[in-house]
Amino acid sequence: MNIGGAIKYLNRGLTHSGATYADRVAPSSPRARAATHADVDSTVAVTPTGETRTALVRRARRIQRELAVVYPDAHCELDFANPLQLVIATILSAQCTDVRVNQVTPILFARYPDAPSLAAADRAELEAIISSTGFFRMKANSLLGMANMVCDRFHGEVPHRMKDLVQLPGVGRKTANVVLGNAFDVPGITVDTHFGRLSRRFGWTDETDPEKVEVEVGSLFPRKVWTPLSHQMIFHGRRCCFSQRPACGACPVARWCPSFGEGITDPVLAAKKIKTGSA
Repeated sequence: MNIGGAIKYLNRGLTHSGATYADRVAPSSPRARAATHADVDSTVAVTPTGETRTALVRRARRIQRELAVVYPDAHCELDFANPLQLVIATILSAQCTDVRVNQVTPILFARYPDAPSLAAADRAELEAIISSTGFFRMKANSLLGMANMVCDRFHGEVPHRMKDLVQLPGVGRKTANVVLGNAFDVPGITVDTHFGRLSRRFGWTDETDPEKVEVEVGSLFPRKVWTPLSHQMIFHGRRCCFSQRPACGACPVARWCPSFGEGITDPVLAAKKIKTGSA
């Protein structure tokens, strides 16, 4: 089957079939990859899976709707009460679980309730409080630098624009999108390791650079779902679609996933791998 035939096949009611998307056309399949100018009209965008752009958008949005049903309470799992606390918690979450960060931040927030108090913190005391989160010296540098810049340049208040947030020490686009989406209700896509892994498995992108993933995946969805999508993807990555041996047989979006079969396909065995609660 040439790519033209494959595209017609892909567009025929995938979401109404009991079979998986991977059963139709695997992303590595020659029939999905070998598009040529002779096979495909020049107006048709070839995507990582060989679908038309329209088919990819429809499938991506179908997956998102299903994840929204499966994870209705998907949210940022870092505890915070204001933008500064979220910046602090997100900086601490690098190479550390949210559960561990949430054990540390109550003491930290009580000791340093605002940017000026954190900017004036004794380094040794600060490092002692955050030591269990790992890389505590580097994180202390980021926290102190961030707090000082917030005081010096933003009058003690965390800025609410991307271009300002990414100037803060320890804050990149990922952290900025977490803060914008959850503290300021500004839509943003948080590309952490889970989001990036799932985006590639779903065939939404083949990029590995987080900023390129953010742009490509963001173009598939309306802005209003960017923040909830980020939470849903992270929840799914932590609870089902693991980096090693994902629980494919118990995955609620398996029928639309071109990577079905990378993990455990037996429904009973896969169900035993599913995690519940905080991950």
